[in-house]
Amino acid sequence: MSDPLGFINAELDALKEKGLYRNLRVLQGEQGAEVNYDGKKVLQLSSNNYLGLNTHPRLRKAMIDAIEKYGAGSGAVRTIAGTMSLHEELEQKLAEFKHVGGTLVLQSGFTANMGVIPQVVDDGDLIISDQLNHASIIDGVRLSKAARAVYAHSDVNDLERVLKEKASQYRRILIITDGVFSMDGDIA
Repeated sequence: MSDPLGFINAELDALKEKGLYRNLRVLQGEQGAEVNYDGKKVLQLSSNNYLGLNTHPRLRKAMIDAIEKYGAGSGAVRTIAGTMSLHEELEQKLAEFKHVGGTLVLQSGFTANMGVIPQVVDDGDLIISDQLNHASIIDGVRLSKAARAVYAHSDVNDLERVLKEKASQYRRILIITDGVFSMDGDIA
């Protein structure tokens, strides 16, 4: 009898042959602007810690104090039983800082894009998206009920062409682009 999951190993082998198999890079120590990787100190250009805040002494102290007071986590997702007073305090301070009626803190940019994009468009709307937008934007667009169109990366002329071609067919149009494209560093 053949292995019913043998196709998985075949797929993995094919990915390795093509140089497409992903190996996780294990970092040693703190993750700041520079990190230790494979015994070498290297500049970190692919993290979410652009400002090095995760090693800032005041933030570390605040995190330690919060762990002492609240524990190491909320114990549940926010929609069930995980919203803590800390969430509300942070959201209130952010709302005051931004001079808006309210804010909602989500755990990642990916979650924000997946949650927000489908809420601001509906049937009869169109989303026009840059060809090289982040995967989280693409997934958020796919989750929406809106029609979709893509324009060539950072090409305002192509965006204008798509707008002229499609504008009259839809109630509202949402144009979505990254600010800084994470895969190549281009700025919109």
